[in-house]
Amino acid sequence: MTTTLKPLPKTKAPIGDVLDPNSLYNHMRRFLAHMEERHRSPETVSTREKHLRFFIHWADERGITKPQEIDRAVVERYQRHLFTYRKTNGEPLSVSTRHLRLIPIGLWFAWMTKQGILAVNPAAEMELPKLPRHLPKAVFTAREAELVLSIPDTSTVMGLRDRAILETFYSTAIRRAELTRLRIQDIDVERGMVFVHEGKGGKDRWVPIGERALAWINAYLEQARERLVRGVDDGTLFITNRGGALSVVRLTSLVEGYIKQADTGKKGSCHLFRHSTATILLDSGMDLRYLQSLLGHAEISTTQIYTQVSMGRLKEQHAAMHPGKLPQAGQFPVIEGRQPA
Repeated sequence: MTTTLKPLPKTKAPIGDVLDPNSLYNHMRRFLAHMEERHRSPETVSTREKHLRFFIHWADERGITKPQEIDRAVVERYQRHLFTYRKTNGEPLSVSTRHLRLIPIGLWFAWMTKQGILAVNPAAEMELPKLPRHLPKAVFTAREAELVLSIPDTSTVMGLRDRAILETFYSTAIRRAELTRLRIQDIDVERGMVFVHEGKGGKDRWVPIGERALAWINAYLEQARERLVRGVDDGTLFITNRGGALSVVRLTSLVEGYIKQADTGKKGSCHLFRHSTATILLDSGMDLRYLQSLLGHAEISTTQIYTQVSMGRLKEQHAAMHPGKLPQAGQFPVIEGRQPA
């Protein structure tokens, strides 16, 4: 049996009994405030809020308004709801979407239990759907990546900025949200490193950056960035024509546009550079542990997906180690005369 639920309104309006300080909605607000106090990124807080709102809306429609009214059975009902839910086009929610909607539930109830709001965590035994490990749909070859990098018109302020952005993506393989948060002081030219603030999971890390990318960043800083600053300069590295930080949406659109112009036959945006850089480095012999550190993966198993797209390295290893070598000239048998049919 499938279920349907009207989509939530675009605005972040209160949900449920907002006048009750013990309501699900008000406890959600306290939980989000706690996350902000722990310096979780705005993107993480916003995403967690979106998925918690889905749950609170679902609970409110069933007359459940307080945390104490939720037990393991209610959590399991919500899991079944996500499994049977159908979007307006009739398609089910993907495994990844269901996974994303359940993670904040577990964190939220664990927090309420720790705070003494709940005596028992109703989501303690919640099993998350197993995420499939998909191969990247496409990766650039080195030649294709260079083609995309050559598209921006570097004789203009915006083109010079965009070339520096593309070079940074290609050299460092950082995520789009990580790039939007880069500040000028995060670029260590002398060491050839970039400091990434609060990557996935809220973890900081250093990543190497190549000399060419540094040269384009320097050209952007010297010739373009000062023309984009408006009012107080907060030190954000890549800024818009209005002087503010680039949003992830704007950055996605920008990179996607250059990829389309390059006409490589491959679709994608910022993450396409991340996948491509990882694959090219692995093809060139980079150790998987170093690649894991570069990409900021918590688990080596996440990095191992690139071993499946690193065809060049696979062929090289196969050719070097497989005993079935190509025979020397003259080693093939020569069959003379007409053979029976």
